[in-house]
Amino acid sequence: MFGTFQQSTLRVEVDAPAEVIRDSLLQPRQFKQWLWPQTFSVGLPDVLELGATFTGYLGPLRVQHQVTDLTPHNIRFLLWEGVDGFHEWCWGDGWVQSRIEGVSVLPINLGQSLTLMRLQRFLAEQNVIA
Repeated sequence: MFGTFQQSTLRVEVDAPAEVIRDSLLQPRQFKQWLWPQTFSVGLPDVLELGATFTGYLGPLRVQHQVTDLTPHNIRFLLWEGVDGFHEWCWGDGWVQSRIEGVSVLPINLGQSLTLMRLQRFLAEQNVIA
């Protein structure tokens, strides 16, 4: 893989309980909304489970994902192709944290920051609707 090794950990406060955060990260129906314009391979399950494998696309960039760890407050993806490494999400009532380590030609921290901002906005909108 070409690129440089990068690592980044970001944690933000969100106005949502842990269960709502979990659902927004584990249910493709939800994460497809806040990760737009990223698209995903067809055939995703209703809820991600340990061992699930899928592809994410951002324009011509393709990143393969495999769920390698899943607990009530954590999910970890092994990544390859556009990013070779891992992405781990942890959450609790009122907070969510994203940690990425990998090799890529893309600025991982920039994408991670935008992703967390979109998730934060999505969760705020869910709170207004509820």
